Amino acid sequence: MATVIDTLTGARPRHPEKQARPDTPVLRKPEWLRVRAPGSEGYNATRAIVKEHGLTTVCEEAACPNIGECWTQSHATMMIMGEVCTRACAFCNVATGKPDALDPTEPQRVADAVAKMGLKHVVITSVDRDDLADGGAAHFAAVVLAIRAATPDTTIEILTPDFLRKPASAAEAVIDARPDVFNHNLETVPRLYLTIRPGARYYHSLRLLERVKERDPTRFTKSGLMVGLGEAKEEVMQVMDDMRSAGVDFLTIGQYLQPTRKHAAVDRFVHPDEFKAYEEIARAKGFLMVSASPLTRSSHHAGEDFARLKAARLAKDAAR
Repeated sequence: MATVIDTLTGARPRHPEKQARPDTPVLRKPEWLRVRAPGSEGYNATRAIVKEHGLTTVCEEAACPNIGECWTQSHATMMIMGEVCTRACAFCNVATGKPDALDPTEPQRVADAVAKMGLKHVVITSVDRDDLADGGAAHFAAVVLAIRAATPDTTIEILTPDFLRKPASAAEAVIDARPDVFNHNLETVPRLYLTIRPGARYYHSLRLLERVKERDPTRFTKSGLMVGLGEAKEEVMQVMDDMRSAGVDFLTIGQYLQPTRKHAAVDRFVHPDEFKAYEEIARAKGFLMVSASPLTRSSHHAGEDFARLKAARLAKDAAR
C-alpha cells in the first residue's frame, strides 16, 4: 500500500524564496512594544470598506502593529499594483513572486474608497514591480490623479518604489502627478543593504529623493529608517546627513519587528530613550519634522504629521 503525500494543493508558502533559509531567533518583545489586538467598531467599519472595494492595504500585508489604532480612526494605507512583490527584502512581510497584470480599474476603486472613508489625508504605497517597463509609475500617477478628481481637498502622500533600472521618465511621471508628500524609505544604513535590502541600491534611493526636490522644490519629501538590525548610531547619523543633503524634509525612525523566523533577526530592541535622542539629533540637523519611536511607521499618524510639517515650513519661511 502506497501513501501519497499531496504537496501541490496545500497553501503556498507566503515567502517561498525564504523557505530554504535557516530559522532566525525571535526575541521576546519588551513592554513598550505591546499593542492591543484590533477589533473595535471603527476597525471593522474600515475593514468592510477595504474589502468592499477589493483593495489591498500595507497595514495587513506588512503585518503593521498599528493597524488597530489606525483603522479605528479610518486611516488605512492603500497598497496598489497587487499584493505580490518582485523583490524579497529580508525585513518585509509582503509576499514575493510573479505579480498579476495591473488592474486598470484600481485607480478609481482607490479614489472611491478614499471618498467613502472621508479621508482628509491618504497614504498610497505599492509593491515593487520590476516586471513593468516603468516600474508601475504611470499606474501610480493615475491613482494620485483619480483621488484628486474624486476628493480635491484630500492631501495625498505616496510611498514609492525606487524605480531602479527604469527610465528617468518613470520617476518624473510620479513627481509630476504632484502628490503633497513624496516618500521613499531608505530603510537601513548602507552597510546592511546587501543582507537586508539586496534588490535595492542605497545611493539610487537617495538620488530619487534628491530628484524630487530638483524637479519640484515645493514638494515635501520624506524617508524612513528601521533600527534594531545591527546598525551603529554613527551610521544612523550619517544617513541623516545624507538625507539632509538630498533635501529630505521629514524623517521617520521605528523599531524593526521580525515577521517570521525566515526573516532577518532583530539584533536588539532599541529603548524609547534612544529614539528620543535620535529625534533631537535629527531636528538639530535641520529636518522640518521627525517622528521617532518604537512603533513609528511611515504612515502612522501621517495626517497629523503632515499638518505639523506644513506649519514647520511656514515657521521656517517666516523666520528668514
